[in-house]
Amino acid sequence: MRQSCLDAFNSYVARYDASDERIALKVEHTYEVAELCDEIARGEGLPPADVDLAWLCGLLHDIGRFEQLRQWGTFSDADSCSHAALGIQVLKDETGSFAGDPEWARIIERAVALHSDFRLPSDLSARERLFCTITRDADKVDILRVFNQSSCEAVLGIDPSEFSRGEISDVAFEAFGERRCLARDERPGSLDGLVGAVCLAFELELPASRKALGDRGYLQALLREPFGLSPHFESELTQYRWDAICDVMQGPAFDSRLGIESEDPHMRLMSRLDRSEVEFDSGAYVDGAAYLDALINRYDV
Repeated sequence: MRQSCLDAFNSYVARYDASDERIALKVEHTYEVAELCDEIARGEGLPPADVDLAWLCGLLHDIGRFEQLRQWGTFSDADSCSHAALGIQVLKDETGSFAGDPEWARIIERAVALHSDFRLPSDLSARERLFCTITRDADKVDILRVFNQSSCEAVLGIDPSEFSRGEISDVAFEAFGERRCLARDERPGSLDGLVGAVCLAFELELPASRKALGDRGYLQALLREPFGLSPHFESELTQYRWDAICDVMQGPAFDSRLGIESEDPHMRLMSRLDRSEVEFDSGAYVDGAAYLDALINRYDV
């Protein structure tokens, strides 16, 4: 089954320009997500047939990306269309190439349609939710690999020479403070995509997913040297925000293998500052807004 599906996928992708770094990036991402879905499904104790289904969900999750890039020249849904919706159309056009079983086809369609949604809808069956969650978790883990191993130009759309002048926006830093993923409209800063990638670690739902991330070390490598670049920024505010993020994610308060935080994360975040000069109340920073005000006042920016 897997080989025939892989052959069908490779045949479809051959229609596009593999010499384009963005196409090559997406093909590699697809293979990695498929293998992660396999690993996560096995780690969660699924039977062999369901492991195969999880693998296939991973193989097809981003199939709309190739046509998106051909038609619009971008992977930005905001500047083109929903790549998930486009993926569903591709699956309909390629009907029979991947899944003949109606139940498999329905689950795959749900996994493709919902893999990039901010939240899963409440009307999913338990089985649909399981495969959607496996796919979403695997996608998050490999996005961290992509950010870790790719150029900032390919991923963020900025030249490496501009990286040190990048900015982390208020809204992105607030989302980090709330320990959640960033919505698409919460990334106005040039480095917000990087912050969004870090935040993916907060929302891995399955223990096997968190183990996969911890075993690979993608998150820690990204924090140490994003895109192979030194994380030293011209803006003092950007530097302190990045240092605060690293301090939380690299410290004992966060362990991606366990998926827990062992102490109040806001206290750890605030420990980046000199509290002898500014009084902080940890309860005031739940939404991040008061923290930002104090930070700005502290550094007079």
